[in-house]
Amino acid sequence: MVSIVTSVRLKEGSERQWDDAMRERMAAAGTHPGWIGGQLLQPEESGPTRIIVGTWQSRDDWERWHTDPRFTQTREELDRLTAAPEEHMWCRVAIDARPGDGARQASAGSSRSGARGARKGGRSAGGPARDLEGLD
Repeated sequence: MVSIVTSVRLKEGSERQWDDAMRERMAAAGTHPGWIGGQLLQPEESGPTRIIVGTWQSRDDWERWHTDPRFTQTREELDRLTAAPEEHMWCRVAIDARPGDGARQASAGSSRSGARGARKGGRSAGGPARDLEGLD
């Protein structure tokens, strides 16, 4: 399992429009194979900055998502609302903690492999889409 952490600096005054477009994109990602979940974070002291945390079964799943028309559909709009290029950082998920699930150590192995990178006792990545209303 892997997470990509992306920092985005927005143009002043574009926050609401950018957040709406990202909410749409994350809702679409929720139906894509390999998607585990994500968060959109607003740093308290960083002005119009957003941090996106997306968690995937594998980096290959994330790369396939980037060819999906639902992803590319929002690319131009989001780019138009940003003030600087995005900054990305890939992380292998070492521990995955969720309510009622306890904290689990993620399996060792290649972060590019969906099977070896899956959470122990994992669930289907193709499960039902999650309600993303509470992410902003």
